Amino acid sequence: MNSTRDPILNRVNDALRDARRQTMPVLPREPRVSGDVNARIAGTMAAIEYVSGKTRRVKSKDELRKALAELVNAEHVKKATVWENQELQEVGILEMLSQLDVEIVSPRADKHDLAQCDLGVTSADVVLPQTGTLALRTTPEQAEIVSLLPRVHLAIFRPSALRADLAEVLTQVKDRPHAVLITGPSRTADIEKTLAIGVHGPKMLHVWSYEE
Repeated sequence: MNSTRDPILNRVNDALRDARRQTMPVLPREPRVSGDVNARIAGTMAAIEYVSGKTRRVKSKDELRKALAELVNAEHVKKATVWENQELQEVGILEMLSQLDVEIVSPRADKHDLAQCDLGVTSADVVLPQTGTLALRTTPEQAEIVSLLPRVHLAIFRPSALRADLAEVLTQVKDRPHAVLITGPSRTADIEKTLAIGVHGPKMLHVWSYEE
């Protein structure tokens, strides 16, 4: 029992130690992100950063390789787990991480092993620009645990994943028995409204648009 409880309590203590009181920023007057694709991507990134996510626009495989190297260095990534879907296979995420000497852990591995990963990499099935919400469908190739257990979550989406509103997002994921909706990194607050990041999930959320 203690082997399960102690890591959770340690994680709570670490998060509370790093917590800072935050004043809520002013909400934008216009909630819907309109305009061309470039404007919608920019609006999406602004919404993600509004909820403490980190964003980046990547426009080639070379840029993606460079961005991964910077992320691995900045977040001290030693182990990573990656979705097995076609989208991430096509861009070569596994090969890029391996070339950076990152140990790859199968997303089908034991939960304890996955919890030891520094980085979990997924794509995003659909994205809601007005709130920066990512929808991740659960499939055999897209294990939900990859976005939940590692301390850093990297989600990569293509502009074609952008949707107009929540109704369209829900329509896109309704064919799956389960999906994860993500808006910023894991967060919680105590009775005094002290915000703590990363207690119940990833401490950092990085979201990149891949526009090759």
